[in-house]
Amino acid sequence: MVDEDKQTEIAEQESNTSAETMNLNDNSEVNAQVADSASSPDEIAGEENAVAAASEQGHQELAELTAQVESLKSQLEDRTSQYIRIGADFENFRKRTQKEKEEIEQKIKRDTITELLPVVDNFERARSQIKPQTDAEMTIHKSYQSVYKQMVETLKRLGVSAMRSEGSPFDPNFHEAVMREPTDEHPEGTVLEELVRGYFLGDRVLRHALVKVAAAPEPEEASNSPDLAE
Repeated sequence: MVDEDKQTEIAEQESNTSAETMNLNDNSEVNAQVADSASSPDEIAGEENAVAAASEQGHQELAELTAQVESLKSQLEDRTSQYIRIGADFENFRKRTQKEKEEIEQKIKRDTITELLPVVDNFERARSQIKPQTDAEMTIHKSYQSVYKQMVETLKRLGVSAMRSEGSPFDPNFHEAVMREPTDEHPEGTVLEELVRGYFLGDRVLRHALVKVAAAPEPEEASNSPDLAE
């Protein structure tokens, strides 16, 4: 019996020791949890700071990217404006050179035709003054008249046209008065005769016509005026 009591006592002691050990372990876990819970605010603050730093960095990167995009847009606009200006300048240059080319061609044409007009004048004088009498003279007359007609047709194809001044009012834009003839048969300022024909090249005057213009008749002096001395 005594041995059984001792064994029972020993068992109870071991049980108590185990319980105490378990209690100690539980207390350690609780203390660890308390310690962990005590450090959580610092960790949260650190995480918040990290998030804030990352957000700030993201904003900075976004701002830098936005600035780069704006810079590229500005450069693109500048380049586009430059290309537009270059295109406009080139178009103006093309038009200007084309106009200058046309003006030069027109001037060369005018100068060349102007040099030929006296030849035409001589043909016309010969046509009006020479009256062929023989067959030989008629043959010669027809020959140079054929040349004259070819020249006139060529001038027409180049845009040359003759003025028709006789009977029209004198106009200094088209006519040059070289003679004045008093007359009461025509109004003053009427072109009586075209001495040298004028010509147009297109719608511009190539050569002014030399004309004789009607002037007002001079008043007649009274032949039987009273003598004041009588």
